[in-house]
Amino acid sequence: MITRRSLLRFATLAGAVPAWRAARAQAWPSRYIRLVVPFPPGGGTDAVARILANRLSETWGQQVVIENRGGAGGNMAFDMVAHAEPDGHTMLIAAIGVGINRYLYGSVNYDVADFAPVSLICVFPNLMAVPNASPAKSVQEFIAYAKANRGRVTYGSSGTGTSTHLAGELFKRMAGVELTHVPYRGVGPLMNDLIPGRVDVTFNTIGGLLPQVRSGNLRALAVTTPRRFPSVPEIPTIAESGVPGFDVSSWYGFFVPARTPAPIVARMHADTVALLAEPALRDQLDKLGVMVVGSSPQALAAQLKSEMDKWGPIIRESRIKAED
Repeated sequence: MITRRSLLRFATLAGAVPAWRAARAQAWPSRYIRLVVPFPPGGGTDAVARILANRLSETWGQQVVIENRGGAGGNMAFDMVAHAEPDGHTMLIAAIGVGINRYLYGSVNYDVADFAPVSLICVFPNLMAVPNASPAKSVQEFIAYAKANRGRVTYGSSGTGTSTHLAGELFKRMAGVELTHVPYRGVGPLMNDLIPGRVDVTFNTIGGLLPQVRSGNLRALAVTTPRRFPSVPEIPTIAESGVPGFDVSSWYGFFVPARTPAPIVARMHADTVALLAEPALRDQLDKLGVMVVGSSPQALAAQLKSEMDKWGPIIRESRIKAED
């Protein structure tokens, strides 16, 4: 059970550390750094991670190596990072799963306080997208289609408990439709079924879907944020398309194991924020449809806590459970 104490500890983990850890930090990095991605290659998380890993490798003079650890809604990756040596050579790029998976699974082997926040990287909407063969050309047409085919319409996600799953659950509740959830191990495997129409709809990350939409493989019906998003202003919101009040925003952030020396966390934070301000790197991320942020560790901790406060009750009321 997450307590107020553990959340406060999480928010301040980048604070005081023993002097011997500060001394060790002076020699950092002394070898390659693992950047753990909790999904298979090919999705939005992986794409953002690879862009940042390339520039961080140049900045730190050591290779930042992507390690894809998909499965169990991210738990395999979270567990590994939570128990990794806190020496600054293991990082995690993640979002809400690191905080809310304990609500979804019977047990997890980590706590939110096992991670130290580094920086919020970016925020972005999910896209509600359908195959080109779908009869639905709008959100309202999709709702009508789902009601006319009650019990036979499916939505795919990147895994149980991800924002792509929870957005679908919220849509079901607010639009009054029945949709059967089909979880996948990331957006790449999902595309294999969504594009040919074996799955009816997804509410997936813009980084994973926008290239498919722009190449004509999928049709975007709406974004999940309450207002139109700057990178895709032509795509309406679900809220303005007949489901008022609908609001799901996604994000990515950097985390490291708790007890990572504060000087290392501070350098990771400063270098990440500096890179995110570079026009060339921002341009690369803009093409994925995300809005670059760069924040303090405390702001990232607050972001995660707000997500836990929002989704915890929905998960409980909907009795959403994931298989261990």
